[in-house]
Amino acid sequence: MISGTRSQALSLLGLLLLASTQVHGIAPAPAEGPTSDGTSLDQGIAYFLMLAALAVTYLMH
Repeated sequence: MISGTRSQALSLLGLLLLASTQVHGIAPAPAEGPTSDGTSLDQGIAYFLMLAALAVTYLMH
């Protein structure tokens, strides 16, 4: 069982840690930019269409 002094020291340490985070004023992380600007999607569609055309050409011969 935790003694009274040890419990008080642990509580005081927790309060000090909490106070130090409040003093430093942890700023929220900046928002991330858009993950896709549209060009990567267009490029993916172009690759798919090229592969489809290659498959059709291969099957026709």
